[in-house]
Amino acid sequence: MALSGVENLARMPELKKKLMWTFLLLAFYRIGIHVPVPGVDTAALSDFFASVQNTLFGMFDMFSGGGLRKISIFALGIMPYISASIIIQLLQVVSPELKRISKEEGAAGRKKITQWTRYATVLITVVQGFGIAVGLESMTSPAGAPVVLSAGWAFRLITILTLTAGTVLIMWIGEQITEKGLGNGISLIIFAGIVAGLPGAILKSFKLVGAGELNPIMGLGLLVLMIAVLGAIVFMERGQRRIPIHYAKRQMGRKMFGGQTTHLPLRINTAGVIPPIFASSLLMFPATIGSFARDNEILQQISAWFSPQSIIYNILFVALVVFFCFFYTAIIFDPKDIAENLKNSGGFIPGIRPGGKTREYIDKVLSRITLWGSFYIAAVCVLPMLLIASLNVPFYFGGTSLLIVVGVAMDFMSQVESHMISRQYEGLMNKSKDRGRK
Repeated sequence: MALSGVENLARMPELKKKLMWTFLLLAFYRIGIHVPVPGVDTAALSDFFASVQNTLFGMFDMFSGGGLRKISIFALGIMPYISASIIIQLLQVVSPELKRISKEEGAAGRKKITQWTRYATVLITVVQGFGIAVGLESMTSPAGAPVVLSAGWAFRLITILTLTAGTVLIMWIGEQITEKGLGNGISLIIFAGIVAGLPGAILKSFKLVGAGELNPIMGLGLLVLMIAVLGAIVFMERGQRRIPIHYAKRQMGRKMFGGQTTHLPLRINTAGVIPPIFASSLLMFPATIGSFARDNEILQQISAWFSPQSIIYNILFVALVVFFCFFYTAIIFDPKDIAENLKNSGGFIPGIRPGGKTREYIDKVLSRITLWGSFYIAAVCVLPMLLIASLNVPFYFGGTSLLIVVGVAMDFMSQVESHMISRQYEGLMNKSKDRGRK
């Protein structure tokens, strides 16, 4: 099967080109992770992060692909862009003008929305870059060595410019992957950062077992649990509710059309990996300043509230996951459009009237499925958080990271398969045309 897949790939130059673009751009992103911001003592910074593992910094570092730990030019990762996207999408709900631009103006409207999202990303990056610069100036290693070699406004401005340029570059890489490569560029960037940290997380787990800090039986149980979580994610991501669709027979000239029976597949998790990413992004944003401002007790208290191990964080996380599951599903799946398309093409759901009743039925079924799907995502993401707090396991084993890795990998493979199937279909059509000419 593997050799057959390689042979098929060799016959599809356009698919090879897309894969090459995707891997080259991701490799470029991973190289940039190792380029540090000027004026930072990397040794003192490494000692500092070694002392704050499995805290809020661990979550920041996971979504930045390890860039925060090194304070690289990509330290902020893609999260400012995700935060800007959330803000713009929420504004489209409350602003009739934005909603009109995005829907009625077509490609030009979407281009405007994308441009405003970029501007908002730069603004958010400047604010977060200033907070990181100020926070770095107050950091010291456990031995007392300052992280910043020469503090002051010169360092702050250079840090802001460097981090802003890095985030804009990541944003461009993500857009290029989506346009010229395969899969969603933003999701693949986060995926690449998480996968790059998995070997280190596995190694740390073995070290914990070897040092006696983690019971071998507990470590084995943790491994079994992670495998079970992976299996549950794959099972749920493939799960769907199939609504039967019948098409009435219609005669056009001498030919009879219709009379078919098919189904409308509704996925349990229609929103994919977007809800946990959006929820994490929002919860990390208010905690950023508190994490770096060590001298302010109020901000430190806020940072403690938004720690991944806190009850407040997990309650808010579950609430936001449920909200974004419904919110994002409503954006990408409109029951009204589906009902109108079915009515125009002569399709109907058995026992349901076409038009408004069909829309209400699809909306009702979709709402029920989305509710259970949101509970599944929240459970997968929150359960490992409790393990982190109780067992001191590496943060990369968190449910959010597992969900993103599995979800993005499945979406990527499905796009590869769809390209291969469409190419095979085109080949069959060309052969049939050649035979017809003969």
